[in-house]
This record gives sequence, C-alpha cells and structure tokens, in this order.
Amino acid sequence: MALEKLRKEETLAMRKRLIGQSLRLFYSEDPVKIVRARGQYLFDESGKRYLDCISNVHHVGHCHPRITKAAAAQMELLNTNSRFLHDNIVLYADRLAATLPERLCVFYFVNSGSEANDLALRLSRQYTQHEDVIVIDHAYHGHLMSLIDISPYKFRKLAGQKEWVHVAPLPDTYRGIYQEGHPNPGQAYADTVKDLIEEVHSKGRKISAFFAESLPSVGGHIILPQGYSKKVAEYVRSAGGVFVADEVQTGFGRVGNHFWAFQLQGEDFCPDIVTMGKPMGNGHPLACVATTAEIARAFTDNGVEYFNTFGGNPVSCAIGMAVLDVIEEEDLRGNAIRVGAHLKDLLAKLQTRHEIIGDIRGVGLFVGLELVTDKEKKTPATERAAWVVKRLKEEHQICVSTDGPWESVVKFKPPMCFSMEDAELVVQCIDGILTDMKANDLKLEKEDI
Repeated sequence: MALEKLRKEETLAMRKRLIGQSLRLFYSEDPVKIVRARGQYLFDESGKRYLDCISNVHHVGHCHPRITKAAAAQMELLNTNSRFLHDNIVLYADRLAATLPERLCVFYFVNSGSEANDLALRLSRQYTQHEDVIVIDHAYHGHLMSLIDISPYKFRKLAGQKEWVHVAPLPDTYRGIYQEGHPNPGQAYADTVKDLIEEVHSKGRKISAFFAESLPSVGGHIILPQGYSKKVAEYVRSAGGVFVADEVQTGFGRVGNHFWAFQLQGEDFCPDIVTMGKPMGNGHPLACVATTAEIARAFTDNGVEYFNTFGGNPVSCAIGMAVLDVIEEEDLRGNAIRVGAHLKDLLAKLQTRHEIIGDIRGVGLFVGLELVTDKEKKTPATERAAWVVKRLKEEHQICVSTDGPWESVVKFKPPMCFSMEDAELVVQCIDGILTDMKANDLKLEKEDI
C-alpha cells in the first residue's frame, strides 16, 4: 500500500500535533518540505531544487545508488541480532582498522554518535577507575543524559555543571584568549588543560577522560592549533586519564588530506578512543567506538556483558562498507581538498570587499564564515548571519545554517560530492546579499529573521 500524500500544510499541522516541539525544524517560520533528494540536491513537493550545504550525514550524497543497492541486497539476504556470527561485522571492522593508527584495533558498533560517546565515557571510566571528565567550552557530544552533562553547549542552559565535569577554554585562535599572533597557541591552550588538571587534583578528584571534537563544530567551526591535542594527551595520560576524539561530525575524509580530523594534529598523535557516527551510514543509523586492546580488555574484565542488539547488524555493516567504497572510488577526499580550497579562496576574496566578514576558517569541506559588526572588536553579527541564511533559502534555494556561541558563523558541511560550481554559486549569492545589506544599511529586528 502506497503512503498517503499530504499537502505541506497538512504535514506541518500533523507535525505540530504529533511530534515534540523541542525538535525544531530548519526554517521553522516557513519550513521546506522535502520529498526526494539526490547527490547534493533536495527537492520540495513542487519540484523546486535546493542546494544542500549542511547535510554532513549524507556523506557521499543523498540516495547514492551504490548505498541503496547494498542496503536492499543485504536486507533481502539477512538482517539479524548482532550476537549471531556473520561476516559483515568483522569485514567492516577490518576495513575501518586500515584507516586508523594500529593502536586503535578494537571496535564496538552502535546506532548513533550519542550512543558512541556514551560508550566511550563508560570505557574510559572502567579503564581508569576515575570519574571526572574534562571537556572544551561550547562542546556538544550528544543528546543522552550522560552527554548533556559533558556538553557545555547544553548544560549551561539546563541544570548546570556537575562537580565531576571540568571545562577547558575553547582553543579558538580568532577570538579566544590566545589568538593568531601568539607564538605557540597550541602549547598555551594545552597548558590551560594542565592547570585544570592540577585544580582537579587539588580537590582530591581524578581525571577519567578528556573529551574533544577533533574540530569543534558547535563551538564555531574551530580548527585546533597545531600541537594542542598531542600536549593535552600527554598531560591527561600523566594524570591517569585517556584522550577521547569525537569524530562524529568530522570523520570519513571530510577534511580531505586525512581520513580522520584528529590526524591534522600530526602523524605521531593517536587518541585512546575514537567515536564516529553521522556520515558513517550516509543517513542510515550507524556509529562506532574504536579503542585500544588494553581499554577493551578492562571493559571485558569488569564481568558485565555488553551487547547492542542492532549495532553492527549485517545491513548496517553492508551500508558502511558501501560508503567506504564510494569515498575511495569517487575520490571524495580529493574532491574535499579541491572544492574546499576553492570555497575558502572565493570567500577570502569576498572578505576584501565586505567588512562584515571577520574570519574564514576550515579544512576540506568543513568551512566556517564568521560575520562581525566590528572587525576590531570582533562583535558577533548574529542577526545578520541569520538574515544571510534566510535570504539564501528564500531567494536562491540554498540551505545553510549557523553555528558558534553567538550563532554568527555561517557553516558549510555539505555532502562530499559538492562541486566547484556549487561553491561558486553559493559565494556569488552571499556576495549579492552582503552587497545589498551594505547598500541599504540594513537594520535588522528579530521579527525580520
């Protein structure tokens, strides 16, 4: 039986009635109803095409035929509880191991990035027998209660900071405490973690883990200064803790030059635990924790069985392997390097003409455009950033969104098939909007956005 087709107004009315309203829609004042998608494009119920600059989940492109074929073929053959023996889980783990440092050789498959980070928290506590966690300011690690507790982006708006959670400064070299002019910002920011560890120890507490997104996304598309992670790992391990790299947003070649964003910190840097999710299944719920044999052994030795009914099931693993095939065969890492560099170059040219552009940062197809109302003071241009997003959608059918502590960073995390022409179109449209904004000396009120 075919699904009933609803008019947009009916869909919206039913959503408001049936779906929790804290789950907000993109463009909530005038949401886009998407009925199909392919590659980097979304299509609404009238056939209008939108360029998708934000779906980092659909990593190799929406509805990639290679992925849907692999899913359907495996679904027709076998999908079962992951505690039955089958080939896909071990073959997929072996493929993932080939992309990681040798130390990271044991895998736990789960269904979401949140599940992965929650398990990483359990692994680190079991291994170290300590409780406390250090996180970076403005971090977001997932929606489970355990992860809200270690996500300043969330807990500052809710119950507040738990006594076992400690927040280190965001290593932001644009507007943070140590900026681009500093001779060694990586070391300076790492030393703030060292000071924090000493403060924790002075209270008689002990560090279990340091959690960090390899490229802080919600924090404003931050590129960690060179040397930061290696020094932090040194300090954390000396305190008996482990280093957890959250790659849920940034893994699987998005940065181009490397398969994992933590590798930007150098060939000799290796986390103790890596979590992965979103892009892993190209929209299918698939996530994973990779760790060392020592940490995995400690988790096993606690005598409590761990199982995940769906994590690592045959269909999920078939999809995961198909994603790896497409990344390699279509040279999507190479595309991220070329198109990402072109996008940044085009935005840099815009910066010379528009005072509102304070900073451009990113690597591969992970790029942020920070807008400011005053370049010297770096005052966040929150309303103007929202206005750019609104106009790109309404006038040009381009979907982007904002991030950062003040929602002043226009972010680009498109599907990896994003093209040179797509980059040129987006920048041309932003140029027109900023030019118009300046010409009309636009004063924005909240109701305009």
